[in-house]
Amino acid sequence: MGVPDYILRMREHVGHELLWLPSVSAVIRNDAGELLLGRRSDDGRWSVVSGFVEPGEQPATAVVREVEEETGLRVEPVRLSSVVSHPHTYPNGDRCEYLNLGFHCRLVSGTARVNDDESVAVEWFPPDRLPELDAHARLVIARALADDPASWYLPAGATWDEFSGAR
Repeated sequence: MGVPDYILRMREHVGHELLWLPSVSAVIRNDAGELLLGRRSDDGRWSVVSGFVEPGEQPATAVVREVEEETGLRVEPVRLSSVVSHPHTYPNGDRCEYLNLGFHCRLVSGTARVNDDESVAVEWFPPDRLPELDAHARLVIARALADDPASWYLPAGATWDEFSGAR
């Protein structure tokens, strides 16, 4: 699907300036316990399946939609595992601050495949052999797989840069 029309319209007015955007990420395991990752077409990095929450859309609906759009898989959100805001700058210079809701999802059906233009590859990885991931993807995975059923968030007063080591 790519960038939603409403964001493209906002970019016409603000250019590359910072946008505050709601997003979702999915941590999905297959029967072998492997984790699904997608290789992004914009920067070539591996990451969890993620995407925008559309206006009027509930986050759980958004995570189901994003996974199906990007991978062809049907999933069911099991629990909200993380809530964190983090910055992202795209290769074209667009800057965003995402309020990301990380979901642990159960695989319902389908065969993982590249299903749109947002990814160049979709693969299952054993948890102990993941490719290089950014701090946000590592956090979302760790919190989704944690035994603690509570949703995780940065403590009040903490910043993403302090937590992730970014400068």
